[in-house]
Amino acid sequence: MSEPIRLQKYLAEQGVASRRAAETLIAAGRVAVNGHTVTELGAKVDPARDRVAVDGALVGGGQRQRYILLHKPAGYICSAHDERGRRTVLDLLDGVTERVYPVGRLDYDTSGLLLLTNDGSLTHKLLHPSHEVEKAYLAEVAGCPQEAALNKLRQGVRLSDGLTAPARARVIKMHGSNALVELVIHEGRNRQVRRMLEAVGYPVLHLKRTRVAFLDVRHIPLGQWRELTADEVKRLKEM
Repeated sequence: MSEPIRLQKYLAEQGVASRRAAETLIAAGRVAVNGHTVTELGAKVDPARDRVAVDGALVGGGQRQRYILLHKPAGYICSAHDERGRRTVLDLLDGVTERVYPVGRLDYDTSGLLLLTNDGSLTHKLLHPSHEVEKAYLAEVAGCPQEAALNKLRQGVRLSDGLTAPARARVIKMHGSNALVELVIHEGRNRQVRRMLEAVGYPVLHLKRTRVAFLDVRHIPLGQWRELTADEVKRLKEM
């Protein structure tokens, strides 16, 4: 049994909608848990045991479990639907008939590694802060960060939502007057890497996530995806 979480958080983690939009769905009576309509915003679900449905369609469970590693291009949003009609990462998953959802988010303008699955229990484990799953990013920034700025990143940066956990930071190479910086974090705040680098004086021009835990996208062409192997899924579940 996994740790119960609020229903709106579960729906957000599964990529159905933002937390606020998920609350609207719940209040409107469009969400059912184990066949019973739930309208209480404080309701909790066990991702490993409960069957959650939105408008009658199952979220996560009730179908073959899929574990997909996508090399996301910029210009796609990490959601099942977009009210503004923008392309979503699901548009890239040719041949995938199951309802899968992103594990976490990558910004519209950010490329790189994105996991998608319909395994709600694994999604919850990977996103839970206590597990400290590492995520590595390559950021092209304006200017070249000096050691003092890198040390701030390594110690934690004060953002509007609090102090970040220490990150690993290094300059990979110069690119004209700009620099390529690698940043490794284990938190998942909104636009965190961009905000951290801007906070130390080096705004991001381009951003790519290269790794999550032990997984990377080195051998996956941009816009393409592959299934995780059984061994990779096992390793993720054991983390």
